[in-house]
Amino acid sequence: IDKICEAMSVAALGEADRLGQLAHEETGYGIPADKAVKNRFAAGDVHAFFKNMRTVGIVRQTETIFEVASPRGVVAAIIPSTNPTSTAIFKCLISLKSRNGVVLSPHPSAARCISESARIMSDAAVAAGAPPGIIGWMSVATIEGTDALMKSRHTAVILATGGIGLVRAAYSSGKPAFGVGPGNVPAFVDASADVSKAARDILTGKCFDNGTICASEQSVVADRRIDGELRVALEGFGAHFLTADEADKLARVVATAANTLNPKIVGRSAAHIAEMAGIAIPSGVRCLIA
Repeated sequence: IDKICEAMSVAALGEADRLGQLAHEETGYGIPADKAVKNRFAAGDVHAFFKNMRTVGIVRQTETIFEVASPRGVVAAIIPSTNPTSTAIFKCLISLKSRNGVVLSPHPSAARCISESARIMSDAAVAAGAPPGIIGWMSVATIEGTDALMKSRHTAVILATGGIGLVRAAYSSGKPAFGVGPGNVPAFVDASADVSKAARDILTGKCFDNGTICASEQSVVADRRIDGELRVALEGFGAHFLTADEADKLARVVATAANTLNPKIVGRSAAHIAEMAGIAIPSGVRCLIA
C-alpha cells in the first residue's frame, strides 16, 4: 500500500502545474498557479502526513482495547468544480491508503480535468502493483449517475464535497458519509492584533485562487478601537471598500432571483466581478468589501 501511495504522490506532483492549468481552462475558476499549489499540497503534504501511518491490522492498543484497521470497500468520491484536481488527488490517495477502492463522480463542469487526475493516479497505482480498476471515475457526469453511485449496494462510504444540496443528499443516502459544503468564515480582529499582519493574512486567505477554498475568509469583524487602522491596512493590501450604491450593484450580480449564489461570479477576480456589476475600481484591487 505504501509503495502504491508513494507512486501516486510522485505522479500527481509531476503533473501539478498541468492539472492546475487544465482545471482553470475548463471551469474558468481561480488562478492556475494557485490551483497548482493546492495540487502539490494534496499530493505531497497530505501524503507526507500519513505515509508512516499504519492501516493494516492492529493500529493501536491499550491494556483492554485493540483497534483493528480494515477496509470498508468502495468509496464514492464526489468531486467539486471549485477545487477539482486537488480534491480528486486527495480522495484517491486517502482511499487507497486505507485499502479501499474508489469511484469518482466529477462535477459536470470539471469532468475532463477530474478524469485526467483520476487517470494519472490510476496509472501510477496499477504500475506500482494495485489491481486494475481500483480507481474508477464516471466519464459522463450527471446528477442521476451520482445519485445511483451513492445509493449503490457496492458503495460502502461516501466522501462528498460540493454544494449543500449534494452534501444533504449524501447524508440521506443511507450510507455512511463525510460531507464538506460551502464555508462562511468570519475573521475577528481584536484591538490587541498586529493590524497590518491581520489585514495581509485575511486578504491572502480570501484572494488565494480567487476565494474558491471553503475556508476562505468571508467577512471581517473589527474591534471599534482599530477599525480605522484596519480599513487603511486592508486598502493598502488591495481591498476596495464599496459605497452603498456600489454594494447595491454588486448584490444584483452576486445573488440570483431565487436568492442563491450566482455561479458566474464564483472563482472570478475582483476586477471581473466589478466589471459585471458596472463598478469602476482602481487597478490592482484584489478584493471587494461591502
